[in-house]
Amino acid sequence: MNFLNKNQEHKNNNAINVSKKAILSVAVIAVLGVTACKNEAKQETTTPSTEMSKDMAFTDVSFGVRGNCGMCKKTIEKAANGVEGVAKATWDVDKKKIDVSFDDTKTDVMAIHHAIAASGYDTEKVTGSEEAYKNLPDCCKYDHSMMMNQSGEIKAEVH
Repeated sequence: MNFLNKNQEHKNNNAINVSKKAILSVAVIAVLGVTACKNEAKQETTTPSTEMSKDMAFTDVSFGVRGNCGMCKKTIEKAANGVEGVAKATWDVDKKKIDVSFDDTKTDVMAIHHAIAASGYDTEKVTGSEEAYKNLPDCCKYDHSMMMNQSGEIKAEVH
């Protein structure tokens, strides 16, 4: 009987040792997981502050651009966004106005005016290229005397 008791005691000790190792392994994995999550969280919080400081360097301008429709919008915005240093350009079909955000260490307002004019559209300061204007779709051929930079009450035709 004594032998059976010692054998049972040995099995119990082995089970306890295996349980301790399993618990220790789970604890180590949990600690590593928490540490990894903290490092990722730190990286995520530092990135937006860097982006914020970049945004502070941008200059925002609005000016009039003649055009008629959604196709005009795509062409005008593509021309403005194609200028190095332009972060965002959005043309309002109804107001005939573009809002541009750009890095003034890389470009200036006149470069944006010239890029839009090269695509065939008049801006407040630069007349559009006649050759590019002739190549615009018929729905995009605007009246050269139309008002620009409007308040938005007049609705443009949508294509």
